[in-house]
Amino acid sequence: MEWLLGLADWQAIGADVRENWPLYLSLPIVSAAIGYITKVVAIQMMFKPIEFVGIKPFFGWQGIVPRKAEKMASTAVDILTTQLISVRDMFNRLDPQRVAQEIEQPLMIAMERISEEIAERYKPGIWYALPDFAKRRIVERVKDDVPQTVERIMTELREHIDELFDVKHMIVGNLVRDKHLLNRIFWETGKREFKFFGTAGFYFGLVLGFWQMIAWVFFKEPWILPAFGLFVGLTSDWLALQMLFRPLRPRRVFGLQVQGLFLSRQQQVAHDYGQLIADQLLTPQKLWEGLLTGPLSDRLTEVLQRHIKHAVDEQSGFAKPFVAFAVGSRNYVEMKQAIAEALLREVPAAIQHLNTYAENALDIRNTLVTKMQALEPEEFENMLRPVFKEDEWILIAVGAALGFLVGELQVFVMLH
Repeated sequence: MEWLLGLADWQAIGADVRENWPLYLSLPIVSAAIGYITKVVAIQMMFKPIEFVGIKPFFGWQGIVPRKAEKMASTAVDILTTQLISVRDMFNRLDPQRVAQEIEQPLMIAMERISEEIAERYKPGIWYALPDFAKRRIVERVKDDVPQTVERIMTELREHIDELFDVKHMIVGNLVRDKHLLNRIFWETGKREFKFFGTAGFYFGLVLGFWQMIAWVFFKEPWILPAFGLFVGLTSDWLALQMLFRPLRPRRVFGLQVQGLFLSRQQQVAHDYGQLIADQLLTPQKLWEGLLTGPLSDRLTEVLQRHIKHAVDEQSGFAKPFVAFAVGSRNYVEMKQAIAEALLREVPAAIQHLNTYAENALDIRNTLVTKMQALEPEEFENMLRPVFKEDEWILIAVGAALGFLVGELQVFVMLH
């Protein structure tokens, strides 16, 4: 009798499945979609929108990376400056003599023009009143002394670069101002991993969906579908993250060598990352801007002024007593200060002549690639992991909530 009842139940189940097979088949498909969509939404929430959308402070959203731009940038720069590249090493690659050669011509032209303009400002006609041989001697001294002055400045700059240039402030400042670039750095670093994140969610959801279908066939309890939806959204995030970063080092599993997807791509990621940083953040032009306008630029200005004033004294040479007598000792001191200040304003333009030489000498791209490829897995993991760690619980909660809501919708469809 019990056997006949069991047979009748199986027959009823079979009839139900045959009659409603499209609905049953939809369960794993919808579950796979939940797994995929929740991951895509999670990735989008990491990077978008760039600026807050909604009603502050609670009703709205801003991408995790742009919202925590300063912290994200600081994390990336800490790795960059402590493990990949040293600002001292960079500037030590610049040869003072070669630097002097590259900017000698624009500085010499500026020096001649400024000296004449300042002299005319304090004592009209004084330059033209100088004997021709005196003018020639001053010009010759300018030509001789400009390279030496530049060499002395570069030598002091290289010796005290850590006191004169805050490279972390420069990079973090640029990234905070340009959140699109910050997003791009993290996206380019892990673009394949982000795509895998969605694909993995699809397959995890598909497998769990089959179990969801079997459970519904036998029990048809309304809580089953939202519970599975919540479970898919919740667990697939964790599983996908594990596959991205674990195991850290290659291992043999059932005869196959496995390693976290991101870690297994270290060589390619290093190449892409090094190229992006060298082309967008650590260009010679940005280095000069950071050096001349950063928080330590006052110290650099003092160094430049000291050397320029010394150069002015040397370049005036034997004409100094004549000039000082003609304009007065006090005015002569003011003239030196005015020349120094005017020359400082010429430095940003003159230093651009260094860009081609500096790019080749610094060789930032190859340095970053080589150093990054040699990182230990524990260090390399930190290139991308901060993006996932920041507010990870929010992303998982959103995935779980979306899965639960879709499950409730499924219940409505299945029972009606």
